[in-house]
Order: sequence, then structure tokens, then C-alpha cells
Amino acid sequence: MRRDIERFEDILEVAGEVAEQVGKGREAFFDSRATRASVERFVEAASRVSAELRVAHPEVPWAEIVGMRNRLVHAYFDVDAEILWDAATIEVPLLAAQVRAILAELGEDEP
Repeated sequence: MRRDIERFEDILEVAGEVAEQVGKGREAFFDSRATRASVERFVEAASRVSAELRVAHPEVPWAEIVGMRNRLVHAYFDVDAEILWDAATIEVPLLAAQVRAILAELGEDEP
């Protein structure tokens, strides 16, 4: 099983990919298949963080992340583009900052 640190590395890597997609503009964001793949990878990595770490960091909205992952994977045909945009522009950067803070608390260098 992958360790939480490895999952955090994945989260930060994919946060960069999502930021790149967002940087291309709203229209390009919605037209890109890479966008959806990046957001899916992001929430997948975040949803796989251990229960122990989730309990230790209740400031992170773990349940919402898992909910979004389930929606993207199981109801992909009914995902609201505006929710995806909000996740990419607001939630992804926020979670990336929280992950950086947790890594610093754990004494781990950011990848």
C-alpha cells in the first residue's frame, strides 16, 4: 500500500497539472479531457489518505473529497462543469496548501 507521503506527493503533482489547465482559461478548461483526468487523479489520491491521517487533520474536508471522487467516477455523465471549475480554482489550491502544511508538520520536504 502506498504511504500517505507518496499520496501527498501525488496530490501536489496533480495540483500543478490542474493549475496549468486552469491557467489556459475557462473555455480551454472545459474543452480539455486532460482537465477531467487531472481533477479525477487529484481527488483519487486525496481520497486514499489513511484513516489515521484523516483523524489527525480534521481541517481537511476528507468526506467531501471522497464524495467528489465517487461522483466523478460513478456519475461522470452528470458532473456539473461549474462545480468542477470551482473545485479546480478554489478547492485544489486550498487542499494543496493544507498538504504542504501537513508535510511541514511531519518534517517532510515538499516534492
